Amino acid sequence: MFSTIPMKPSRIFTAIFMCLYALCGQGQKSAITITSPTEGTVWTVEDMAELRWTVEHIGAEKSIRFFLVREETVVQELGSFANTGFKDGIALAKNIGSGDQYQVVGIELFPDDKFNIAKYITPVFSIVNKASDERKRQQELKNAEKQKSRKSTQKDKKKASSRKKQEVAKVAETQKTVRAQRMEFDGRKISYTKELYFDSEDITVKIWDHGRQDGDIVSIYINGAAVVSKYYLTYYKREFKIKLDPNTTNDLFLYAHNLGDAPPNTVSVEISDGKKSENMILNSDLQSCEAVMITVK
Repeated sequence: MFSTIPMKPSRIFTAIFMCLYALCGQGQKSAITITSPTEGTVWTVEDMAELRWTVEHIGAEKSIRFFLVREETVVQELGSFANTGFKDGIALAKNIGSGDQYQVVGIELFPDDKFNIAKYITPVFSIVNKASDERKRQQELKNAEKQKSRKSTQKDKKKASSRKKQEVAKVAETQKTVRAQRMEFDGRKISYTKELYFDSEDITVKIWDHGRQDGDIVSIYINGAAVVSKYYLTYYKREFKIKLDPNTTNDLFLYAHNLGDAPPNTVSVEISDGKKSENMILNSDLQSCEAVMITVK
């Protein structure tokens, strides 16, 4: 004989509620699967592209944003489309080069759970741009012809360049210049937030999305030259190395290509020379860029 212990009604209701909660909460995480393009797909720039996808727990009233990327760099925003599972007639940018390392990224817009945003990255596939390939071939022919004509004067130019470098080096040894602060870039206002000092001219910079991942695309410039171009920010830390000019101040600034879902673009930045590390947050929108000045001691 087994004895039974009666349960209080309040405990019975609590147990039933917890079971229903567990059953209802399981499997509700949203998901996207891009079924086309996939591995083996070949897009041509001259033709219109199409996308096909399936979703789980994303309503038909929602939209999906798609990006075309190559080696973690955004080359084109394909667009934000209604969640119908199919979109054709997508025009590819004419400047996209031929290659076999392209991927499509799909991201759920305005998710019900902002901490579980559905995202999918396709396997790599190929894109062919016949017009671009022909222009490249013609340019290579021209370059080869120019190279032949330069051989006779190449030695003299090297000697002149060497003398000039030696003169510049002598001046640099006696005087360190201060670079004027850049007031604007590409029509956008530059504002400086910090002045940093490092012992080495070789530094490592890491960037990642600050706050929640919301589709920010940015470039990082040092002294007006891009060191990271059109990078799609994630929580993963992207690391790159920079060689500073030891004879003058260096300006590093953030350039936003879009505003993501939560403007402005906000990037966490870590700069280190191996001995010293500086952490900061840089903001940028379509009218202004934040920057820092860096000097080698």
